[in-house]
Amino acid sequence: MKRPPAVTELIDELKRMPGIGQKTAERLSFFVMRGTTQRANKLADAVRNIKEKIILCSQCHGITEINPCEICRDPKRDPSFVCVVEEPHDVYAMENMGHFRGVYHVLMGVISPLDGIGPSELTIEALKERVFKDKIQEVVLATNPDMEGESTAVYIAKILKPANIKITRIARGLPVGGDIEYADEVTLLKSLEGRTEMK
Repeated sequence: MKRPPAVTELIDELKRMPGIGQKTAERLSFFVMRGTTQRANKLADAVRNIKEKIILCSQCHGITEINPCEICRDPKRDPSFVCVVEEPHDVYAMENMGHFRGVYHVLMGVISPLDGIGPSELTIEALKERVFKDKIQEVVLATNPDMEGESTAVYIAKILKPANIKITRIARGLPVGGDIEYADEVTLLKSLEGRTEMK
């Protein structure tokens, strides 16, 4: 027996999300169906709001509803200390430590030639402009410790070398191949504290 088209459509859309396969999509779909119309509408509104209200900060490229974002506007932050991360969710992982008092720069990915992603597809040029224009004193490269993250960090260190600033890399408290997003606060803090200078 075929499912009603509305159910099939929801399952198909949910399956497009990372980490959600057929079975999980089915469970989520039936969960939404069993819930109240009000609950389903709240979920639909939340999805719509994320597309209509969320923008990228013009300074750090993180996600925000107000430009510049809360972190970039915070006068207690040190704007000369920039932490470079791959994705917007990495900012929140770093912030959960509660120890980093600088600002961020979000690359919106990593250099990955196999996926057709080169430096021009990322915000590396904007980072370079920011470093040369804003009197940045230190850039800490907090890309993931996998092959793409490492090669992206090396590339950034090379293009920022003429700025004659301190360029550091987070320490190896993170497992090779791991994601910053899933690291606990203590591991992230140790990685930040044990950062090494990029040559």
